[in-house]
Amino acid sequence: MIDLHYSATPNGQKIAIMLEEIGAPHRVIPYDIFEGDQLSAAFGRINPNHKLPAIVDRAPADGGDPVTVFESGAILQYLAEKSGRFLPAAGAPRAATLSWLTWQVAGLGPMGGQASHFLRYAPAGQDYAAARYTNELTRLLTVLERRLETSAYVAGDDYTIADIAIWPGRASAFVLGLGLEEWPAMHRWFERVGARPAVARAMAREDLKAPAKYVGRHQQLDDREWSNMFGDANRAAVRGD
Repeated sequence: MIDLHYSATPNGQKIAIMLEEIGAPHRVIPYDIFEGDQLSAAFGRINPNHKLPAIVDRAPADGGDPVTVFESGAILQYLAEKSGRFLPAAGAPRAATLSWLTWQVAGLGPMGGQASHFLRYAPAGQDYAAARYTNELTRLLTVLERRLETSAYVAGDDYTIADIAIWPGRASAFVLGLGLEEWPAMHRWFERVGARPAVARAMAREDLKAPAKYVGRHQQLDDREWSNMFGDANRAAVRGD
């Protein structure tokens, strides 16, 4: 059994999809990030960074003590290596998969997150920041479009953890008002991946769906929610206050 500490963000959805793809028995432990569930000391012992998702594998391959993994890219690689699926064993296919996985966790994901923050949460008057991150997100999506014009999947001919890492970002693009029809190769790829039975199952599960307050294009947070997400409570958690 694997415990999935989960919030219905693209990062959380990556891991939910992967667990469905490999057929791993798991239970979902939901967190309301606006309420600050992730800031507890108990969760800090699982992920010192107090961010979601994280997993606890209670039946690791070596038969030893439970294994805790945080950061979505690390979790995907861990599950791929444990299951022997969606990560080539060696050579150029493995290098391509890890390159695109790292591209997502180091570039596309953070830039999308920053664009989302300044467009959805930040006070008025942040025009430069909103434009800066939206333009960079658009540039990165163009990189992906160029790749998918010549490749069936992100890392090559086969579906891998790189596709799983990137695919849930479609929801973020929609929230930000980016019409994916502008990128036809990416749109075809989104449809291809979304038609996979495991992806469809994960996205249909009620316990994995995003609450309405996660997906609104313009969010109005009260002082407590702001503190939990971006302010003093968020910082205090890592200090152990």
